[in-house]
Amino acid sequence: MSANVDLHSALAWPFFEPRHRELAAGIESWSRTHLTHVEHHDVDAACRRLVRELGAAGWLKYGVGGTAYGGHGDTIDTRAVCLLRETLAKHSGLADFALAMQGLGSGAISLGGTHEQKTRYLPRVANGTAIAAFALSEPEAGSDVAAMALSAREDGDAYVLDGDKTWISNGGIADFYVVFARTGEAPGARGITAFIVDADTPGLEIAERIDVIAPHPLARLHFAGARVPRSQMLGAPGEGFKLAMRTLDIFRTSVAAASLGFARHAMAEGLARASSRKMFGQTLGDFQLTQAKLAQMALTIDSSALLVYRAAWLRDQGENVTREAAMAKWHASEGAQQVIDAAVQLFGGMGVQSGTAVEMLYREIRALRIYEGATEVQQLIVGRDLLKAHAAAAAENNKDDTK
Repeated sequence: MSANVDLHSALAWPFFEPRHRELAAGIESWSRTHLTHVEHHDVDAACRRLVRELGAAGWLKYGVGGTAYGGHGDTIDTRAVCLLRETLAKHSGLADFALAMQGLGSGAISLGGTHEQKTRYLPRVANGTAIAAFALSEPEAGSDVAAMALSAREDGDAYVLDGDKTWISNGGIADFYVVFARTGEAPGARGITAFIVDADTPGLEIAERIDVIAPHPLARLHFAGARVPRSQMLGAPGEGFKLAMRTLDIFRTSVAAASLGFARHAMAEGLARASSRKMFGQTLGDFQLTQAKLAQMALTIDSSALLVYRAAWLRDQGENVTREAAMAKWHASEGAQQVIDAAVQLFGGMGVQSGTAVEMLYREIRALRIYEGATEVQQLIVGRDLLKAHAAAAAENNKDDTK
């Protein structure tokens, strides 16, 4: 794979430290050895196997916070998670999914769990012996999280959950779910609380398995009087929405990194095709239209990488990155769709042949423009944050003028 479209050249950027460069080399080497062929015939079994292998190799610990709980560091290193996801996505979308859902599914525990909760769940997530899931979306509450209807009513030393969650990744194979439910302390987003719900909890059932164009474990969950001990509550009552958003702020940037990995793979496939395909006595790459297309693909990839690792670096410095993460996710996922579409076009008829690399990438990328906040939601986040910052600056200027 050519260095000018690979991660190698980006690693020289000042966003990274030597440990990140070592990590990138390590996961690239591991991926080349272990991900040459990922079987998709039985997706559940493939994901279970990938989680075990990623855990055994030590990669999952980067998505867990706290060395005492099996994590790589005291906090989650966003740049490390992004480098892992970018490289895994370049080699296998399912391997990227397996790593990402471990981090997202347990992220709220890393951020808001008690010592007992962290001790019980996080080491098993880090070593790949327990599969985690993040249960936020509902049939009528996807992008609009405040419309959540799944209820959790207090009953003695427990809460009883009733309702549905849907589009839950790892649904059906997870050992536990971090579930967000309405407890009613206040209207809207302020009345939501998070709970850790073990998969074998009576009253929790897998109501439906959902098939999508890039297969991975996905399900609708149904809660019917599922009794969850108060000790399984994450954080304080009514603070669940904030915890969910903090979790997404970490892993939304990594969705952008995965998009970048898919785009890099498509670019490499496009370059190989343009260099080898003979047309009218020359190669496809000799045509100026092809060169212009490749140039646009490279520009999109580099601009996405800058946004991704700016957001990751800022978060690792302790900054609030709501706007930067939204920009990265928006640009990288939309940009990757464009890069992959261009690669399909370079392949012509072969580009839509089932099972070819670019056809698989075309299916893989589509969901990333939707999950963890659709592109339109990211646009709203950026726009509102800009207006909020402008209003704050104007208020500060007015204050100075009155002095």
